[in-house]
Amino acid sequence: MTRTKRSTRRADSRRLTRLLARERELWEAGVLHVAGVDEAGVGPLAGPVVAAAVVFPRGFGLRGVDDSKQLEPGRRAVLAEEIRAAALSWAVARVEPSDIDRLNIYHAALEAMRLAVIGLRVVPERVLVDARTIPGIDTPQEKWIRGDARCHAIAAASILAKTTRDAWMEEYDRAYPGYGFAEHKGYPTASHRAAVLRLGPTPIHRRSFALPQPGLFDS
Repeated sequence: MTRTKRSTRRADSRRLTRLLARERELWEAGVLHVAGVDEAGVGPLAGPVVAAAVVFPRGFGLRGVDDSKQLEPGRRAVLAEEIRAAALSWAVARVEPSDIDRLNIYHAALEAMRLAVIGLRVVPERVLVDARTIPGIDTPQEKWIRGDARCHAIAAASILAKTTRDAWMEEYDRAYPGYGFAEHKGYPTASHRAAVLRLGPTPIHRRSFALPQPGLFDS
């Protein structure tokens, strides 16, 4: 192993130790089933908001786990497979655009998180959440600001939520050609806004968001 690789492995090990700090405290206190929860898709103009929940075995940590936004798509996909294989339990839930319009995006994201937690096969004893408190669950919760960068289980959940949502948006790209969903995943890029102006909104667009209006700039 080269010196560079050894240095990288040591840095990864130190980082993993930091990410696992709170989970190890809980495990040592006898709280064995710790769930991390995060969401993906709050900002897009189209598609569902998706949440994931993950419970790992006591003492388990996966090197390379990070906030999903900091990872390249290929690395996210590999880690997502490793997370699913290693977890005691994992669950993904979605809330559709029509319900986002009805609830508003903040409450829709909370509902997706709630559904992910209750979808776990293993009942968690503690829930670690990225920057929110989930209504409607009895399990004690901890709200972690920037939790996807500070907590192993939350970071793992962010990876599952992001990769699952991205895969669904790629399916929508085939169902609604011309909008570029596979590229921008529903986010409000210039090309996405131009497509809505040209083609009009699809059934997966969030009507409560500020969508470009077709014909707005027609002469």
